[in-house]
Amino acid sequence: MIYLEGLIIGWNMADKQAKIYTVTEVTSLIKVALAEKMPPRLAVAGEIIDWKHHSSGHCYFSLKDAGGILPCVMWRSKFDKVKFSPADGMAVITTGFVDVYGPQGKYQFYADKLEPAGVGALRLAFEQMAKKLASEGLFDEEHKKALPKYPMRIGIVTSESGAALLDIADSVYNRWPCARMFLYPVPVQGQGAADEIASAIKNLNRRNRQLRLDVLIVGRGGGSPEDLWAFNEEVLARAIFASTIPVISAVGHEIDTTIADLVADARASTPTKAGVIAVPDVREVLAQLAGTVSRFKSLVQSNLKYAQQGLETILASSFFRNPYWLVHNASQSIDHIQMRMTESCKRLFGHLRQRLSTSAELVMRIEPGRIVAEKNVRLNNLVNSARTNIRDILSKRQLHLTVFENKLTVMDPRSVLKRGYSITSNKRTGKIVARLADVEVDEELITELADRNFIESRVTNKHNTKKAD
Repeated sequence: MIYLEGLIIGWNMADKQAKIYTVTEVTSLIKVALAEKMPPRLAVAGEIIDWKHHSSGHCYFSLKDAGGILPCVMWRSKFDKVKFSPADGMAVITTGFVDVYGPQGKYQFYADKLEPAGVGALRLAFEQMAKKLASEGLFDEEHKKALPKYPMRIGIVTSESGAALLDIADSVYNRWPCARMFLYPVPVQGQGAADEIASAIKNLNRRNRQLRLDVLIVGRGGGSPEDLWAFNEEVLARAIFASTIPVISAVGHEIDTTIADLVADARASTPTKAGVIAVPDVREVLAQLAGTVSRFKSLVQSNLKYAQQGLETILASSFFRNPYWLVHNASQSIDHIQMRMTESCKRLFGHLRQRLSTSAELVMRIEPGRIVAEKNVRLNNLVNSARTNIRDILSKRQLHLTVFENKLTVMDPRSVLKRGYSITSNKRTGKIVARLADVEVDEELITELADRNFIESRVTNKHNTKKAD
């Protein structure tokens, strides 16, 4: 027999041949050996490497330390309970068991629980979520809505059986009894609580045209970090941020701070304080109203007194003693203006009449009829002289034109055509045919006669009849 790592392998000494195992059998033997020698549950510390979150929800990674690497797997049902986001390089403590993965013939660690080393899982998850939402601007003051000064309809999103509801209601009623409160009951802890609260906020916003809520108070009483965790979920934070109704977050006690507190438009350290933040104190409002009424009365009385003094001054004026005084004064002013205008028109017309008379005398003195007659005689003489000169010039120009015309007629080569002559040109070259060399046999000729008549012909032969010397 051979002992190897706690495994007993049979050896047949008779025939000296070892038993041949299948791969599956060897894997089964290893699983049995691991089950016998390994603790049923282990807590392993190491650094995460090769983290992969599969689309199926399962997670595959390895734990590394200075001496080696341990392949790990965590099923979706287990990973859903992990609050923080694991990543490469993160030091963690994982709890589970070691087993063999038959299809690949390798051992791996099956993790049931995963916690960050050195810091609580919930604390790390809170810090990761706060960092993510802060980078997106969900905590910025510029996005926070102002709370109404005098809310009359208040929505409360909390558990109907918790002490927080009574604390909020008592605080609101004691300070502002005229307000109406509307409860939207939801679970405030446990699996799915964040989704329920977020759904309630979205539903109230959708129905707010009918509900006409002025403000929402969302919260619960104190508890452990695990109990308050629903108010650290991303789905609730985004629902609060998207709400068009101003939201007051009232979760836990003074020392508790949640993601909902950071995103909300206002944060109350306790549910009781939420009522203090949400509504004014009716006694303070009444005191302010009393002060305002007192100041308003004083102002009205002062204005009335000032107005009465002004009225008495007006009544004592001459206008109210004699109401027609202004009319009579205006009428008298109009009469004076009319008289001044009449005198001015008379003086202007007299001046114009005098100038017209003087101008008429000057016109009569220069005898315009005689001057016009003299100018007409002179104009007629100039016209007759111009006509005579124009006729002489035209006669001379006509004579010169006739002479030039006769010269042109004599010089015109076509003038001889009327006496029976003609002009022959080569159709191809367009030149006048004066010698035999100007034309070749079979070329076309154009002969021009009198009155622009033309004859076309073809050369059939050419010869020179001049006798040689």
